[in-house]
Amino acid sequence: MSRLADGIESVQLGMAKQLLEHADEMLHDPREVTRDQLGYVTRCLTASLRDVHRIAESRGSRLAAVADGMRDEPSPGTEPPVR
Repeated sequence: MSRLADGIESVQLGMAKQLLEHADEMLHDPREVTRDQLGYVTRCLTASLRDVHRIAESRGSRLAAVADGMRDEPSPGTEPPVR
């Protein structure tokens, strides 16, 4: 399941990168961009940012869980904590 999630995240991040590049191109000469085009790209950027934020939170949670698990394990050459 985590590989599937990683694959989906990879696609979402790639799409976000492409969308940013497209927005940069549009804003290079704003006189050629219509209000509707600007509104559409803004909605797409908002959705993409939401996806990227969710990915960052998910990865942060996974890293925190790994770090918590590592704190429970004794370092090599030390005694395990008494519980």
